[in-house]
Amino acid sequence: MLLAIDIGNSDVTLGIYTDNNWKHIWRITSKPDHPELFFAVKIRDYFFEAQLKTNPDKIVLSSVVPSLTNKIRNIAVTLFGQEPVILSPALYNKLPMKILNPYEIGSDLVANAVAAYFKYGQTCIVVDFGTALTFTTVSGDGTILGVSIVPGLKTAIRSLSQNTAKLFDVPLEMPDSALGRNTVSAIQSGIILGYEGLVKNIVTKIREEQKEPCPAIATGGLAFVITSLKDFFYAFEPTLTLDGLRMVAEKCDA
Repeated sequence: MLLAIDIGNSDVTLGIYTDNNWKHIWRITSKPDHPELFFAVKIRDYFFEAQLKTNPDKIVLSSVVPSLTNKIRNIAVTLFGQEPVILSPALYNKLPMKILNPYEIGSDLVANAVAAYFKYGQTCIVVDFGTALTFTTVSGDGTILGVSIVPGLKTAIRSLSQNTAKLFDVPLEMPDSALGRNTVSAIQSGIILGYEGLVKNIVTKIREEQKEPCPAIATGGLAFVITSLKDFFYAFEPTLTLDGLRMVAEKCDA
């Protein structure tokens, strides 16, 4: 049994992998100011409710929130008595990957690239719909060629509501029309339909530069929001980041 932990800006995602399947996936809101005990109790309760009576054989961890990294690492040691494999630049040389600017790229993007490389074996583009919307291009030989980053869907809507007095949070749903008839549909039209074009344009530009039809792989919690992109993506991989962490754990020992 493997425990993969992805500490992101919005959520701490935990996955239990056993019998060739993700049996349990849990999320805890990322709150850097919360004490270590808060996360420890949450994780302990998840294991109790799932009736998991044995400790994980291996734990692997990725984090883009430095203030939470040690808290979650300490919890892994306290609850399960083992040091987690931490995906970081110190570990990259053990991977069959070439990672440009290893101290700048987020470890979650590295995990995405690892999963895409092993799953697809060709140049491809991972589009991760999270707090940020990221496009990570990995070549067929495992080189991370580059990354594009824009604010995520929720981040874009939140920026409107925080900086514009008469606007507010709206549901992330596809609008019926590009012509917004009220405040909610106007924001949905601008953000969601706008991001549809943004995704297609960036992927198209990358393909033009690579001079090959690189498949685009969608992942992240908001990957299914822009329903009109369903046929644009080669595949939807909701657990791609966790899959990448699992593969890292298989390649690297703590």
